[in-house]
Amino acid sequence: MTTGITNSDSPDTVTATDLTFTRRAWINAGPGDLYDLISDVSRIGDWSPNADAVHYDQDAGPWVGAWFSGRNRKGGKEWTTRSQIVAAEPGRRFAFTVGGAQDGIIRWEWLFTAQGTGTTVQQSWRVLRYDPVLGGTRSDVEALRDFMADSAESTLINLAARIGERFRPSAP
Repeated sequence: MTTGITNSDSPDTVTATDLTFTRRAWINAGPGDLYDLISDVSRIGDWSPNADAVHYDQDAGPWVGAWFSGRNRKGGKEWTTRSQIVAAEPGRRFAFTVGGAQDGIIRWEWLFTAQGTGTTVQQSWRVLRYDPVLGGTRSDVEALRDFMADSAESTLINLAARIGERFRPSAP
């Protein structure tokens, strides 16, 4: 049986170090305020161009072990993911794993570092293990990584703009 995947394009050649990125932005707000915004996953759609309808499970919240669901979009397709919080350190770090802590496939992590009058926000994405849902070829998975990197950049820009609007002084 042929799969149409060559050895060099086989998903078997994918390693986690190949499939990771980090994006950073300085935002004019304190680490605690930014942590509160990011850990309220129901707000993700306010700044992410590719995720919305995100909500914690009933009686869950921004703590380690809590689960949430959200809708994602890419190339005209939509799907729902289930994610589990794996780090929740107010004002410092927030992370979740798509698919859960035990068998997840992607980890998203946010780090908050006070810098001057604001905060450097670092958003990272990392493949933990290959799963066919990520794509059928190495090229597919790399394209997903690049798409997510662009999405993270847009998310940080939108978050900074939203914070700027929130703290903009009123006109006289």
